Parts: sequence; C-alpha cells; structure tokens
Amino acid sequence: MRTDLVSEPGTADRPNEDFAGVGLPACGQGGCVILLDGVTPPPYAPGCSHPVPWFTARLGGALTELTVSHRDLTLAEILGRAITQTSKAHLTTCDLSHPRTPQATVVLVRWSAETVEYLVLSDSALLLRAPDGTVTPVLDDRLARLPRGALASAERVDAELRNKEGGFFTAAADPSVVRYAVTGSVPRSGVRSLVALTDGAARWTEKFHEGDWTALFDLVAKEGTRALVDRVRELELADREERAFLGRSKTHDDATAVHVEL
Repeated sequence: MRTDLVSEPGTADRPNEDFAGVGLPACGQGGCVILLDGVTPPPYAPGCSHPVPWFTARLGGALTELTVSHRDLTLAEILGRAITQTSKAHLTTCDLSHPRTPQATVVLVRWSAETVEYLVLSDSALLLRAPDGTVTPVLDDRLARLPRGALASAERVDAELRNKEGGFFTAAADPSVVRYAVTGSVPRSGVRSLVALTDGAARWTEKFHEGDWTALFDLVAKEGTRALVDRVRELELADREERAFLGRSKTHDDATAVHVEL
C-alpha cells in the first residue's frame, strides 16, 4: 500500500480546521482513511468555548481509534460512537444544541482483504478507482442540491437547513445524524486506489471546472496531492478579483487530499 497526503490551511493566519489520517492495523490486514473538514462558524458566538480544530482533532482521534480497533462495528456505528465520545468531552461546558456547535464533514473508508467500506457525510468527496481505470465518485450531494438563494443567509441556514430534514447534515453533537450518511461497500478486487478530498481541494472540479472527477484523479495519481492543491491555489488567486467562479465563497479554503493505492 502507498499513501500520499497533503493538508494546507486556507490562510497562514488561521489554523487548519481539516483532519486527515491513515490507519494500518497491527495485524497487517487492511487499513482505513479518516477525513474531516471542520465547518468555520460565522462571527457571532457559536455557543461553544472550543474552536473548530479542537473538535476535529477530538472527533478525528476517536474515529481513528474506533475504525482501526473495532472491525466488528459498521462505519455508521463508529461515527455515532465517535460523535458521542466527542460530545461528552464538552457537554458540561458548552451549548451543544446550538446550530453552530463545532461540526465537520466526514469521509471514512475501511478496507480488508475482501471488501472496501465507505461513509460520506456532507460535501467532502470520495473517489474510487477500479482496476480498469473507471472512477466512481461517492458524494453526499444534499448541500449542492439546495437552491443557492437558500444559502445566502447564515441565519436562515442555521434555522431551517443545517442538520434538518430537507437540508443537509454534518457531524456535530447528535449521533443520530449517521442515518443520513452515504454508506456502502464494494469488493476489494474492484478498487485499485482511492482519493478522499475536502471541498477546498475538490474545488478544482466542483468550483473551477478544470476537469471531471476522473481528470482530478489522474492529476493526483500522476503528479501527487501537492500538485492538486497548488493548482487550486493558482486558480483561486486568478479569480480573487472578478470572482467568476468563487462568487461569495472565501478566496482560499483549507484543502486536504489523501491518495491511497491499495
């Protein structure tokens, strides 16, 4: 197995809110990838004394331990337990019912000699490449399917859409959110390699339309995850004035990409 991982903050003056990890069990069979994209809160008080990186580090650490050591649990069960464990760490000090309590998007992948299991929650992306080169994206597209006008107001998003039916879902404080995750499994023989991306790295395809998912995978496989993020940064800088592609989005977002050859 070979891995290639890069994670870069959007700007040097703000901490990276992403989390990425690759786990290899001591038994030497299989492995896992954990990818989180922390959701940056708006300026108004989020009801929690902990910053987003604290949350993603806690949740990511719990997911890593559970995914590696509890192969008897499904990925949805693992995510539910990790959310519960993380919530308990600040239950007595913070308002976990607040819609902006720290939260993150999630990609989990776990493989054995027989199967590759996956879970995707919110707008991070997972790409699976078959031995014949075919790339299959695994996406939770609820957020992308919402009308742009519905997302113009942070207050409206929090009141009507964030972690609500008819809206979109992230890993926050309620473990029941796992029932909304996109989950599945495929035979190990059907997956040669995979790429996991936070939306900051997926901008190359999703926002700047430089190529489809197969073209993005080809770029990563040929030139590496560093090259993908570097190209995203170049595109962001080129569009920071006209904002033909960026629109109201932040110019630079945290960007994380993981490439694994199984």
